[in-house]
Amino acid sequence: MSTPIKMPNLGAETDEARVSDWKKAVGDAVMEGEVIAEIETEKANVDLEMPATGRLTEILVEAGTDAKVGTVLATYEEA
Repeated sequence: MSTPIKMPNLGAETDEARVSDWKKAVGDAVMEGEVIAEIETEKANVDLEMPATGRLTEILVEAGTDAKVGTVLATYEEA
């Protein structure tokens, strides 16, 4: 069963951010804490870390796309 990776809340005044780059591709094995994407706000760039060890199964928001906080960006299956 796939688990969602959601756009995190990056600050009190930020309700949307841009996925500027995916560091991993669908099918890649990833470790907990590993950076899988870069998120860009008006004030900062933030690394999106993998919440658990597993395999990235789907990317739902492409690089260069804005997404609201809580939007499912990708899914993974735990190892």
